[in-house]
Amino acid sequence: MVLILKLEKSKKKQIDDKWKKKLCEKKKQLKIDRLNAIPENAEAGTVEEFMYKDGVKEILEKLDTDLVGLKPVKNRVKEIAALLVVDKLRRNLGLDTSVPSLHMCFTGAPGTGKTTVALRMGQILQRMGYSRSGHLVLATRDDLVGQYVGHTAPKTKEVIKKAMGGILLIDEAYYLYNASNDRDYGQESIEILLNVMEENREDLVVVLAGYKDRMDRFFSYIPGMSSRIGNHIEFPNYEATELVDIAKVMCRDLEYNMSSDAEPIFFEYIKKRMTMPFFSNARTVRNAVDRARMRAAIRLFNQATSSTSDGMVSKKDLMTLQAQDFVSVQELIARGEDSIVE
Repeated sequence: MVLILKLEKSKKKQIDDKWKKKLCEKKKQLKIDRLNAIPENAEAGTVEEFMYKDGVKEILEKLDTDLVGLKPVKNRVKEIAALLVVDKLRRNLGLDTSVPSLHMCFTGAPGTGKTTVALRMGQILQRMGYSRSGHLVLATRDDLVGQYVGHTAPKTKEVIKKAMGGILLIDEAYYLYNASNDRDYGQESIEILLNVMEENREDLVVVLAGYKDRMDRFFSYIPGMSSRIGNHIEFPNYEATELVDIAKVMCRDLEYNMSSDAEPIFFEYIKKRMTMPFFSNARTVRNAVDRARMRAAIRLFNQATSSTSDGMVSKKDLMTLQAQDFVSVQELIARGEDSIVE
């Protein structure tokens, strides 16, 4: 009796395998027939048409305008955009397409433009139909990891829920894993993220950010995370001349002008500041510009209220940051490194 059951089971398996094989061959033939039905000279449209129509070109140009330098980063973003455009052209002709792995890792020091690039990537993905809204949610360990048992899962899931349809940028992602503590709750958050990155990759792009050496160490601890990241982009530190250009862009956006005699003062300041603690590229520049605006406001106020002034302030006065408004190298040295807080 047992032998008969085994024979029947074996026969059923052979029939199932044969049926699956036939089904597979049929699908393969249908695919071949469909490809053959598409004329070789069939046109799916032009790349330029899709770049303009979907607004991708506009976003890439804005990225060039908003970010000084970072040529390797901009080139990588353009490569990803090119992949998405070609993928869309293939879809127009009925060719097979699959959503590429769009999870990313941004490595570099603070203030090198990682958040801005993530924001632009979200806009590109939304314009091209790869994400519903393209919005950006920024999170750190404190947003994802709880303080006690049962607290981490709800926190992580809530952040993921907010990011669905867009991009979740996790800054200093390596802090999620604590190698010295086996009972650290960060591991639970990582496991949830790994599952979501695999199961919901068509509705969420996860970007992990941080210093390169620490991110490399993090990936060595969590190999499953590294295998889900399809795009690694390194953000280099800015040169001093680029930081001056960034300061001028910031002034322009705030409707200020940096006077010609202020530029060399700021250039020398930023060169010295780059060698000191707590330097953070564009963030340090922003703090310096904000400080200059404050000093300019005090200067104008004192001038307007002095006994020798008629109290009038011109448009040029209100829009110009002068050399004396910026912290000089001498002032920076006099203050000392201990007083620097960025």
